Amino acid sequence: MLSPESTDRSSRPVMASDATRLGKQLEDVRSLLARQRRVSGLVHHQRMSRHELVEGLVQRQHLVELQTLLRRLSIAETGRLIEGLTGEDRVMAWRQVDEQACDQVLELLPDSLREELLGARPLPSVRNMLNAFVLKDGRLVQVPVDTRADFDRLQPIWVDLVAPTAGLRSWVGGHFGIGLPDPDELTDIEASARFFIDDRGDVHLHSDFLLDADDAPRNVAVALILRDDILFSIRKEELPVFRLQRLRARTQTGYVKDGKDVLLDLYAADVEYSADSLENIYADFEALGKRVLDPRVGDEEAGRILAEIARGEDLNGRIRRNVLDTRRALSFLVRGKLLAAGQQDDARQILRDIESLDVHTSFLFGKINFLMDSTIGFININQNKRVSKLTTISVVFTPINIVAGIGGMSEFSMMTQGVPWPAAYAGFLTAMLGIGFGAFFALRHFEHRERQRLHAARLRQGRE
Repeated sequence: MLSPESTDRSSRPVMASDATRLGKQLEDVRSLLARQRRVSGLVHHQRMSRHELVEGLVQRQHLVELQTLLRRLSIAETGRLIEGLTGEDRVMAWRQVDEQACDQVLELLPDSLREELLGARPLPSVRNMLNAFVLKDGRLVQVPVDTRADFDRLQPIWVDLVAPTAGLRSWVGGHFGIGLPDPDELTDIEASARFFIDDRGDVHLHSDFLLDADDAPRNVAVALILRDDILFSIRKEELPVFRLQRLRARTQTGYVKDGKDVLLDLYAADVEYSADSLENIYADFEALGKRVLDPRVGDEEAGRILAEIARGEDLNGRIRRNVLDTRRALSFLVRGKLLAAGQQDDARQILRDIESLDVHTSFLFGKINFLMDSTIGFININQNKRVSKLTTISVVFTPINIVAGIGGMSEFSMMTQGVPWPAAYAGFLTAMLGIGFGAFFALRHFEHRERQRLHAARLRQGRE
């Protein structure tokens, strides 16, 4: 019989026709596996040369048939089939499920069955998603964990999960008796529920950690849970802060002693990483300042400068938000008296470091405004230059247009009556050019006089 939980998790209810089809699929799989066992038994008891080769070929043939049968099934049908089998048949069928479909099949199965199957067939992706660390000779050592049974021989102080599947979260949480949240839902948690202690005394913290990526800097939500001096961390992607923490703890003896030390050092590393990002912003803005103050900056260059300023402003804002979130988490730990005396001192030192970062972020906001205003000012100056040129052209051509308008009147032909038309129009064009050049040189003369007047005024102010 299929459990109600499996029926609810399936993509559609199990109707009468589906049950008939499922029963036939179960019989086919059982028959195939029973035939494999019989043939393997016969081959095993036969006396023949190359006994192992023949037995391997027989098993491979039956496994290929089973794989072909499973590929024809949907994810929901495969889940119901696996649940309908028992004992060795279930394990054998599960081992032939396509690896890409394993996670989806596991999500349709009950928790107890999911743990059994993960133990029977550890997935290669588990090692990429699960990292367990123990203390050995005062250093943090990472140990491989493929199944729930591996945890039975370990006493980890840090269990780190990166983009875990629902099945992995279920059996890791089931082993330790703790509910591990879905990292995709961490951003949906209200701010008031991000730091709390549950009924069992477990400390829950949902914090943001900075990822200063070249393509898109962002804050990554991380769930941190403290239970019995074991730290559990769950997140969607790898972070430099966590790599740095693992490296330090592996190379430095006595760097951490329990899960709380690991937690505090993660926050300390995050503050240090934020400080490094601020230094990079300083260096970038120093180079931007030289480009902005260049009087020859053009509109295209100004556009690129504005884009870099906007990126720096976005990163600076994310750093400010990140350290504010870290401050709230540390304040929660300190106020709740959840840390030992030495850990309390470490937390207060991290808070002092955060206060110093606040000053730098505020200064950078001021520098960003200055660079932004300066760039926009140069853009306006370039536009004014273009408008000034257009004004000069319009002033030069205005009297020409007037003369041209007069030339188009009937009075012009009357005034030039008796004068050959080539001579009349040549004189008219000469007059137009003379008026245009005269207006142009008059404007240049007045501009020159205005510059001399401003220069003399500045000299007088300098002498005063």
